[in-house]
Amino acid sequence: MKITSAKVIDLRIPTSDNLLGSDPFHTEPDYSSAVLHLETDSGLRGVSVVFTIGAGTDWICHGVEDLCQLVVGSDLEEFTKSPITLYKRLIDHHQLRWLHDGVFRMACGAVLNAMWDLWAKSEKKPLWKLLTDLEPEFVVDCIDWRNIKDALTPEEALEILNKAKSNKAQREQDMAEIGPKAYCTAGWLGLTNNQIKATIDKLQADGFDAFKLKVGQDLESDVERIKAMREHIGPDIDLMVDANQFWGVNEAKEHIQHYLPYGLKWIEEPIARDDVLGYVELSETFKDASFKMACGEQGASPVIFKQLLKSDAIHYCQIDAVRVAGVNDVMAIILMAAKFGKPVCPHGGGIALCNMIQHYGMWDQIAVSGHSDTQLVEYIDFLQEAVEDPVEMKNGHYATPTTPGWGLEFHQEFLEDHTFPTGKIWKNRPAEKCGAKFESVRKLN
Repeated sequence: MKITSAKVIDLRIPTSDNLLGSDPFHTEPDYSSAVLHLETDSGLRGVSVVFTIGAGTDWICHGVEDLCQLVVGSDLEEFTKSPITLYKRLIDHHQLRWLHDGVFRMACGAVLNAMWDLWAKSEKKPLWKLLTDLEPEFVVDCIDWRNIKDALTPEEALEILNKAKSNKAQREQDMAEIGPKAYCTAGWLGLTNNQIKATIDKLQADGFDAFKLKVGQDLESDVERIKAMREHIGPDIDLMVDANQFWGVNEAKEHIQHYLPYGLKWIEEPIARDDVLGYVELSETFKDASFKMACGEQGASPVIFKQLLKSDAIHYCQIDAVRVAGVNDVMAIILMAAKFGKPVCPHGGGIALCNMIQHYGMWDQIAVSGHSDTQLVEYIDFLQEAVEDPVEMKNGHYATPTTPGWGLEFHQEFLEDHTFPTGKIWKNRPAEKCGAKFESVRKLN
């Protein structure tokens, strides 16, 4: 099977109109994705996405398109024999490597994830099943060990995988219909308390018992909202908060101190995504609190996760499906989390990220950690209509996906309508509400 061409689509949705996705920094986001289609001579298509929030999607698109020059013309079999070969060819490019993490690593991840999608489709398996069926030795060989062996060795990873393998068939049977337990981010910062309560009520009726609120700008408003939501859902429901890195360490301490009475489960990204020493300090300061620190959705590489996990700076490991360099990097992160006993709680939302993270939750809970006792997988209840196979929820859990690959096939009409800047949603939109010219002056409380 030969890769014959690549197409990258700049897909944007004006979620800023309703403040969906709003947080202290990203006050008016337009949920977006660079969508990659790898076409083949077999008729199968490899698909991946890189989630963004509007401006900058074109940067990612250019990077992905540029890197695709290295896979067009190649055979899928070259990849399936040794995924680490393509990984290193991309990540270690003698000139592009200078750009390091961020846009470059995310663009690499788009290419790698599309290849994994194509492989799974060629095997007629959902991505989680492809990963689960891999032999432990093969998984270990997919990982770049150069900078993480001081935290996790290949031998330790093999031991973790082999231990889970002894019960893998039973775990797979246990999760044959009902997949990972979910939580929902309902409390976007731009919404009113009544809007949030209505969303929570709807989700509770569907079996959800874990919810997250955004915090970060105004202490008084934050505390009032946390208190109101705790009173609304009662003492036995999991409640988390997310500050999206809005504070410095000292400011975080000041704010978090006021959250102590409300029985929170975790404080997510109170400070910068890579401030490992800051997370160590916060974890020590609040070691006796009901909550623990969570971080990872913007962790740019396995090296950052190594430091966060090895130093005991965080308790909840929040991988993102598209922030790092694809499946290979996520394998390394999930295995490190298993060694240090930290629950993997993937970050979802965006456009079709939930479609991807459900597969990582399945692989972790079947073939790595081997249990579902402590993990939660994020779920967002909007933009599910964009794809042909939206995620399904059953009693507050992801229903086990059965579609081959990631399940990232978009409705063609949705793609056409939301392609930037030519789609009908965008072509008549004012310039000051598009791209880098869209500078928000909104303050959310």
